[in-house]
Amino acid sequence: MKEPWQKTERTAISPAQAISRALRAAADPGVARILQSFFKTGPGEYGEGDVFLGVKVPVTRRSVRQFPAASPRQALALLKSPFHEERLAGLLLWVQSFEKGDARVRKEIFNLYLRHTRWINSWDLVDLSAPQIVGGSLEATKLDLLDRLAGSKRVWDRRIAVVATLTFIRHNDFKPCLRLCRQLLNDEHDLMHKACGWMLREVGKRDRDTLRAFLQAHAHQMPRTMLRYSLEHFQPDERQHWMGARAKAVA
Repeated sequence: MKEPWQKTERTAISPAQAISRALRAAADPGVARILQSFFKTGPGEYGEGDVFLGVKVPVTRRSVRQFPAASPRQALALLKSPFHEERLAGLLLWVQSFEKGDARVRKEIFNLYLRHTRWINSWDLVDLSAPQIVGGSLEATKLDLLDRLAGSKRVWDRRIAVVATLTFIRHNDFKPCLRLCRQLLNDEHDLMHKACGWMLREVGKRDRDTLRAFLQAHAHQMPRTMLRYSLEHFQPDERQHWMGARAKAVA
């Protein structure tokens, strides 16, 4: 059985149009309702007003893989969609092209990404694109951009900055992550507590002593969620030690 995007068409259409047709053909209203609840799209919630077709991520990924030669500008048409899954498809097209492209293509995608962050407005959209595109574009000696993003009023810009450091962490360069997590200790948004805790956990998976040194200096002032996320790979007794240190400090 053919996937929706594999149907023959007499009229040539762009990759963005083909992917949009495929996603809308796969739309499931029941799944859409679940996703709109999961991604907190109600009034006053972080995803307020976001709209879902009801397509699961593996289906979106399969549709994107059909168009390895899609241009960055074609992907941009999807990123500007009101539908969450189409924005994700646009970002996945960029990631796909970035990973296979030359320096010119990578620079174009990086610049487009930074100019259109207003459409990168959910934690999954950030997490599936920022490490590859932003982290993959920056040199360790040129990280002013991350500092600027981390100082933004938009939670999604701040999350882009932190999650982008995953690329450096994977190369055993922990300084960008540690610097941003110190800078964001007083961030009030739970999604930032989770993002920083996640990145600190990734540091700890590679170098426990580096994470312990950070905890020694900052565990007493870390938001509870950030600290809890950072400790997930520790043994229960050590997790209890650090959580207890924080509890004493805030008592």
